[in-house]
Amino acid sequence: METLLRWTENITIPQILDILIVAFLAYQFYKLVKGTSALNIVLSIIGIYILWKIAQQFAMPFTTEILDRVISVGVLALVVVFQPEIRRALFMLSTPSAIKNRKKNWWFGIFRGRGTQGRELNITPLIQACMHMSQEKTGALIILTQLNRLPGTVATGERIDAVVSAALIENIFFKNSPLHDGAVIIERNKIIAARCILPVTSNKKVSASLGLRHRSAIGVTEQSDALAIVCSEETGAISYCMFGNVTYNVSLAQLRAKIEEFFSEKTVGQQ
Repeated sequence: METLLRWTENITIPQILDILIVAFLAYQFYKLVKGTSALNIVLSIIGIYILWKIAQQFAMPFTTEILDRVISVGVLALVVVFQPEIRRALFMLSTPSAIKNRKKNWWFGIFRGRGTQGRELNITPLIQACMHMSQEKTGALIILTQLNRLPGTVATGERIDAVVSAALIENIFFKNSPLHDGAVIIERNKIIAARCILPVTSNKKVSASLGLRHRSAIGVTEQSDALAIVCSEETGAISYCMFGNVTYNVSLAQLRAKIEEFFSEKTVGQQ
């Protein structure tokens, strides 16, 4: 207790600032991995680090040596495990729009993946298309992009470059359409491509009952800042996915609210 009191008496403003910065970064990193399998890995790493410090404090040479070796390769392990998150953060840091608006939403854009890319999207036709496809039980997978425009994914499909409309989306996913398989990529207010192939999640915790559309929605949102909308061919239920987390059986009002929140623009599509 006396040591703690002496330390608090001698603490300086730079030290306080240092603690606040570390706490802020730790909190933002927690929000980034919250709800994903990466959170368990982070907690395991923290546990190993605490054990390492305890072993050092109590002069346990063998345990310290073993944990020291584990810690020494920890940076490489983190790069491998968190490669999607690191790639997304670096991508946002290097994006011109993120740099231009960093004074306004720099941290928000990096850790939550939100920018100004999609504010021109007219939500109403998208909601109408989802309503009709849900009623007809038409399977659909729609990806809304932001800072990460998924050029590799777009290259796997057929270029369209057409303004978003309910009729066009419904025609693309009509079961006899040659473009109905795969995903539609929407950027701003344009359908960029259709029949795109998405990465499928490798997360072992994902339910085995989920179909390929939901697994693809999880996969693409694990690796980017996109919002994926899924319409079930079996039940007609609508779901959305972001950062690898799926919200099932949402209403049209909930879907609209999520898209508006996603683009941080409450007046989009209110026509």
